[in-house]
Amino acid sequence: MNSPKRVLKAGILGATGTVGQRFILLLSAHPHFTIHSVGASSRSAGKSYCQATKWRMTSPIAADVKDMIIKECKPELFEDCDVIFSGLDSDVAGDIEMAFLKSDLVVFSNAKNYRRDSIVPLIVPTVNPSHFNIISHQRSSHSLNKGFLVTNANCSTTGLVVALKPLQDSFGPIESVIVHTMQAVSGAGYPGVASLDIFDNIVPYISGEEEKMEYETLKILGDLNQEATGFQLLPSTSVSASCNRVPVIDGHTECVSIKFKNRPPPSPEQIIQAFDSYISEAQQMGCYSAPEKAIIVQSEQDRPQPRFDRDNGNGYSVTVGRVRKCNVLDIKFILLVHNTVLGAAGSGILNAEIAVVKGLIKV
Repeated sequence: MNSPKRVLKAGILGATGTVGQRFILLLSAHPHFTIHSVGASSRSAGKSYCQATKWRMTSPIAADVKDMIIKECKPELFEDCDVIFSGLDSDVAGDIEMAFLKSDLVVFSNAKNYRRDSIVPLIVPTVNPSHFNIISHQRSSHSLNKGFLVTNANCSTTGLVVALKPLQDSFGPIESVIVHTMQAVSGAGYPGVASLDIFDNIVPYISGEEEKMEYETLKILGDLNQEATGFQLLPSTSVSASCNRVPVIDGHTECVSIKFKNRPPPSPEQIIQAFDSYISEAQQMGCYSAPEKAIIVQSEQDRPQPRFDRDNGNGYSVTVGRVRKCNVLDIKFILLVHNTVLGAAGSGILNAEIAVVKGLIKV
């Protein structure tokens, strides 16, 4: 990534929550962004960050953030920020993020509220940065000069589409996808799932999760229309998702089976080659947070595993393994994604890096 002419000032909304904490951890060591303002609810506003926050990350809070005074999430209090990263809960994100957008601020959101919006791009940075091309139309629609709104995907969708993208590119349309997830408890935020519900247990339901995966996959892997004013969902692919919460701290594991439209289907060896050779646009741009490999293929029979593989590529890589023929569809494999890095805050940060390279953020 070509270094911007200056370090960009970042504001973080929902800074005390799980995703907000991950934003802080990732941005604290970032060479191109500096944490300038932190925002949370009115209950936390006016307190220092360390007073208001139950820090749940395994690394300590950055020294220059600990004493920052938390602001209410109001656009006028963040107007000197170059970019806003939102880790707000969806219960409050809708109105707040729209207010920031209407104030001509650049917003990268982790919330679900605008993922289905017809002029808001839903971008997984190692999959579909071309969807940034709708920003000009979005700005025109909202009468904006420099601001825009981008969402990143649901954490489980993120891992799935990274794996599907090189297969779609290499072998043509995917007809069917069946995915079963085993999702970490950090995906539920803090305090999240009650201990008596998750210890010695698997919860076979996560509210709204399956619907998100089934829709978001089609938008992310689809195209912009010819005028770059809207999105065309994948017309030929159907997705069936079953989502489960498991007693793992970080890292979503997914069992995926797919069927290709074209016959004969590719062999497992061809699938592995497509995974291994995939290079995303974010990597080609040289973005700071882009992993060396977007997809890491594990050859061991019992991998990937969350404890050993979730931090691959500093959490920005998707790890796949057990690629083999499927007796019902064509191919099946296992994937693992770090749900709070690439699956949440990391996607927002890498998307912002891409936007800088594309000239969408003034530097």
